Amino acid sequence: MTNLRKIQSFVRRSGRLTLGQKAGLTEFWGDYGVDLPEGNIDLDALFVKRQQVVLEIGFGNGDSLLEMAINTPDRNFLGIEVYEAGIGRLINEAHKHQLRNLKIIQADAVEVLIQHIENDSFDTFQLFFPDPWHKKKHHKRRIVNPDFLDILSQKVKPGGRIHMATDWEHYAIAMLATLENHPDFKNTQSDPIYSPRPDYRPMTKFEKRGKRLGHGVWDLIFINEAG
Repeated sequence: MTNLRKIQSFVRRSGRLTLGQKAGLTEFWGDYGVDLPEGNIDLDALFVKRQQVVLEIGFGNGDSLLEMAINTPDRNFLGIEVYEAGIGRLINEAHKHQLRNLKIIQADAVEVLIQHIENDSFDTFQLFFPDPWHKKKHHKRRIVNPDFLDILSQKVKPGGRIHMATDWEHYAIAMLATLENHPDFKNTQSDPIYSPRPDYRPMTKFEKRGKRLGHGVWDLIFINEAG
C-alpha cells in the first residue's frame, strides 16, 4: 500500500466557482460535508437513518450520485472527491432536494479509506469513469490496481458489491483482468466478461453524448468474497 499512497491517481482541478458552488462549500457544508476526525468516521452517527451505505469515489460533478441518492432513499450515500466545483455543485443540489441520505468528503479517497474507515463498512463501492491515464507511461497512476483492491476487500462487507464503469476500452480490459485475478472478488457474470449497465446506474449527459458518437461504456460488477 505504500506505493499506492505515494502515487496520485487524480488531478486537482481549480477554477472560478459559481455562486451555487460556493454556497455548497460554505453555507450548506455543515449539512452535507464531513470534517475528518482524528480516527475512524462513525458511519452510524453520520446519517439520519441507519441503512446500507454506498461509497462512491471520484464522483466528478455529482450528477449520477445525486440521482441515485434521490431515487434510493432507503440507502445512504457517501461520496469522496477532491474537485471543489463538483463538490460545491453536488451539495448545492442536495440542499435543493433536501436530501438526508447523502454526505460528502473532500479528500484523497485512498487516504480516507486507510486512515478513517473501519473494515466491513460499506455494502457497495462505486467508481464510475475514473481518469484512465491513457498514456502508457502514466498507467501506474491508475487507481484500479491490486493494492487498491486489497483495501476494498477490507472496507467492503463480505458479500458486498464492487461496481466500476469506464468509457476507455483499454482501461476496461485492465480493470477486468485486475479484478478477475484478485482472490477476494468474484464476477457477477458467469464468464470473465463485463456486466450490462444496471438500471440503477444513471446515464449522465456525457455518457449519452458518447453513445450517440458510438463510444462504448463497460460496467464491471463483482462480489467481495473476503472473510
